[in-house]
Amino acid sequence: MVGRKNGRMIVIFLVPALFFYLSVFIYPVFRTFVMSFFAVEAIEQPVSEWSFVGLGNYINLFGIELFNRSVANYLTLWLVGGIAVLLLGMIYAVILTGKVRLKKFFRAVIYIPNVISAIALGTMWINYVFRDGDGLFDRGAALLGFDTPVMWTGPYLGFWSLLIAYCFGMVGYIMLTFISGIDKISDEYYECASIEGANVFQQFFFITLPLIRGVIRSNIVIWTVSLGTGVFAWSFMFSPNNLTLPFTMPPNYMREIIFGGRGSAVIQRDSGAAASVGILIALLVLVISLLSGLITRKDDIEM
Repeated sequence: MVGRKNGRMIVIFLVPALFFYLSVFIYPVFRTFVMSFFAVEAIEQPVSEWSFVGLGNYINLFGIELFNRSVANYLTLWLVGGIAVLLLGMIYAVILTGKVRLKKFFRAVIYIPNVISAIALGTMWINYVFRDGDGLFDRGAALLGFDTPVMWTGPYLGFWSLLIAYCFGMVGYIMLTFISGIDKISDEYYECASIEGANVFQQFFFITLPLIRGVIRSNIVIWTVSLGTGVFAWSFMFSPNNLTLPFTMPPNYMREIIFGGRGSAVIQRDSGAAASVGILIALLVLVISLLSGLITRKDDIEM
């Protein structure tokens, strides 16, 4: 009787959560997937007015320069930014798990950007770091004798400025993930290695790195997923008046063709194509996640 009562209570509590999960998450995903195979002008357009085009939306997308550039920007940011974030996060984690004073303080300082909104961080970078003439970078360049001002958010350096700013906000989270993995490694391994004469670099490559292989895999997935959704606000802030090639990302392009062009970007509303962009972003994240699992497919060494 007690088991039946518990089972009923579990069902009673699960049904509302399951209903909201299906209606708020599963149904929109399914609707977006189906919409990607139809010509749909407005997202609120009734299903009866949809026109089936098959793979037409996907094929047409790859013939649009703006979309192709957005994908190239995304992949460049994923690769270059990912390498930078993973390397910096790992270096900080290794240093701050060693015998360093004020470890908790430095961890908190490096992690602080993760608790600040993207809008606030973007405003800081654009108005105080990349500002022409009197920004932090221009002042530093002037002290080193370089000609200023430099158009850090202009068409030539704008993408790389965006990359630097976005990566700055992600390093702290990746660092803490690495720290959680390194802290699980027993000190006995390092003590034995020291007795055998291994230096810090040998200890890192032969002890730390093999034992955090799973953490590296997780961080690649975290970076990929966060980039797929988080870069929208950053790209929008660096190019607030129009959708320009150096800054555009797939999520921003998707927004444009849902709600129409803004500024100098003349884009016709096409919710079907926007749904295709969303599906492609999801597939891209899934493929990269699977590839990262294959690259680090060996199980972690038992600790």
